[in-house]
Amino acid sequence: MKRIAIFASGSGTNAENIIRYFHEQNNASVVQILTNNQHAKVLNRAKKHNISGLSFNRTALYRSDDVLNLLQNAQIDLIVLAGFLWKFPEHILAAFPNKVINIHPALLPKYGGKGMYGAHVHTAVVANKEKESGITIHFVNENYDEGAIIFQAKTVVTENDTPETLAQKIHQLEYKHFPEVIAQVLENS
Repeated sequence: MKRIAIFASGSGTNAENIIRYFHEQNNASVVQILTNNQHAKVLNRAKKHNISGLSFNRTALYRSDDVLNLLQNAQIDLIVLAGFLWKFPEHILAAFPNKVINIHPALLPKYGGKGMYGAHVHTAVVANKEKESGITIHFVNENYDEGAIIFQAKTVVTENDTPETLAQKIHQLEYKHFPEVIAQVLENS
């Protein structure tokens, strides 16, 4: 059975969707939820599903091996970033080569990089009168949103769309495709 760790910074709706998806599978499961926000709702979701949920600070992630050791001791096969807002540390990437993936709420390479997350992305897409947006699932490297693209899905952006209505469309793409792509990555690893 493959073992998944999810990093999230906020409410954890994508994390919970992934947990539910793999609960129905017999080849993988989410065994660890990690967050940089001790008040993140994702910790409540982890508890609800009897999954270990822990918060950490910058020292534990960047200046020590605490988080790395936790991942290695849990024998994690894949690290999934689902709304995790900090840059992922290179020492963990080196220990898990091609085993860290992220979802981004736009069609990279557009609207990626530092500060481009959530509502910031949707506001920029609508302001620039883009005709389409979507999601990008990609491997994580040392730069924000620049890792190799695994999968993209698109949605139409209409002139009536607001950042909020676009966010709803993007969430639907995330919920549909992210668990399936994670399963494919695990199958191919």
